[in-house]
Amino acid sequence: MAWLRASALAMFFMLPLAAQAERNVALVIGNSAYQNVNRLPNSIKDASTIAELFKKAGFVVVESHRDLGINDFKRALRGFAAAARDADIAVIYYAGHGIELDGSNYLIPVDAQLAQDIDVEDEALSLDRILRVLEPARRLRLVILDACRDNPFSRAMKRTLGTRSIGRGLAKVEPETSDTLIAFAAKAGSIAFDGDGKNSPFTTALVKYLATPGLDVRIAFGQVRDDVIKATGNRQEPFVYGSLGGTTVSLVPAPAIVQTPAPTPDPDTEARQNYELASQIGTKEAWDAFLSRHPSGFYTVLARAARAKIIAAEDATTKAELATKRDAAARAETAMKAAKEAAEKAATAAKSSGGDKQVKTTALEPQAGDTAARPAPITRDSADIVRLVKIHLQEVGCDPGDLVGKWDPLARHALEEFNAHAGTHLDLDAVNIDTLDAVRARSGRVCPLVCARGMRREGDHCIAITCEPGFTLDGGGKCQSVKPSHKTAKTKSDDKASAKSAPSSSTRSASSGSSAGDLLYRCRSKDRGACETLCNAGFNGPCRLMNKFH
Repeated sequence: MAWLRASALAMFFMLPLAAQAERNVALVIGNSAYQNVNRLPNSIKDASTIAELFKKAGFVVVESHRDLGINDFKRALRGFAAAARDADIAVIYYAGHGIELDGSNYLIPVDAQLAQDIDVEDEALSLDRILRVLEPARRLRLVILDACRDNPFSRAMKRTLGTRSIGRGLAKVEPETSDTLIAFAAKAGSIAFDGDGKNSPFTTALVKYLATPGLDVRIAFGQVRDDVIKATGNRQEPFVYGSLGGTTVSLVPAPAIVQTPAPTPDPDTEARQNYELASQIGTKEAWDAFLSRHPSGFYTVLARAARAKIIAAEDATTKAELATKRDAAARAETAMKAAKEAAEKAATAAKSSGGDKQVKTTALEPQAGDTAARPAPITRDSADIVRLVKIHLQEVGCDPGDLVGKWDPLARHALEEFNAHAGTHLDLDAVNIDTLDAVRARSGRVCPLVCARGMRREGDHCIAITCEPGFTLDGGGKCQSVKPSHKTAKTKSDDKASAKSAPSSSTRSASSGSSAGDLLYRCRSKDRGACETLCNAGFNGPCRLMNKFH
């Protein structure tokens, strides 16, 4: 254990001086009960307050004395000199009477008589002796004198020499040693006041500022000066003589600053922010972008789980749609099989009865000799497929007519147009789930938009062509200027020709009474009138057929 104690002691002495606590010492003297002049009321109280201030400030030695005669005063100085030899900061505070004689300052003990001016050097202590006691201190030598009161000794003192001057207050002083400050309660040639409170204004301000941790003594005395001037109405101005170096010198060191380590940056900050953005979007593409930016880490694991959840939901939806399609296909297949069996039975019955008409085995194939394609009966499930096929044909621009579950000639023609422009070969009569899937797989317009005469295409719609005043629309759909016409008398031959060219009422009624299927059949047989009727009704296919007749 001996070697351990020795090692610890060696390490202590190897520490730099800054790491060891400073040794600060103070001597505080308050003289109040003067024997030959009036008593000073606040000196003892001021000295006690300052002594307590130094103790709280952590001074290792604070020697406090009161009402010292000349011998006790000298004894106190000699005792304090030993404490100041190894001190960093040494302070002497004095509150009591002082006197200036021939430019030198003296502190007056309580037993001084000072009957003549030559008694000052014997019965008082010079400021120079006070400074010599402080010389061994290493960092700061400080004298604080609250002794600038109006001196009652000077009024009764006899002058032995006419040239000897006794000033009012204390005289200006310039310390000869460096790092020394002498603080007067009032500047040279002026007096200090005791004030009306417990302590003098000067002591009150000292207690307030002098022991502030880390505050340089020069700044502290500057703040003391400001407070005293304010408290005395500019009648008392404390003053400091001497100079210090460029470093901060404070009676109480500033508290140690604990260096808080800089917070370690969170590596997941960016990943967390990007994760929140991807979560708000909530798509597989967003999670793919996140994973490409952050291939590893905690949030990467969460992102993969979120992406897998989306894929699972999509797979479930796809499976449900496929199951629905399979069910629909099975129902349609069953319906087609039933229709085929019914057609075969009808054909067998026709053969056994010796009928001349040939029955087709395909349910949706028209019989020979019909004027138009007539679809075979469709079951309820097949009707749903037909309706869906019509809806999707209409979405791709192939007009099927009405959207009911009946496969009529207009729907057949729309599917034919779809085959022509989509490059498919769908059966025009056997409409099933395959037909629906093929049409539904297309997006956008497949069948081109064809407008009737007098109309023009604008975007995905046909609008009427309008001409400016003085122009009329010709047969080619262009605006031509109107030529002036001359009225001539009608002849009988003109009336006959007009009557011959006009269609008969029976023809008009027959035309208007024709079904859409008949009109489409006639249009495909190059009946221009039927095509024009359907074209004007809004069907695109007949319009294209009519344009081919030119």
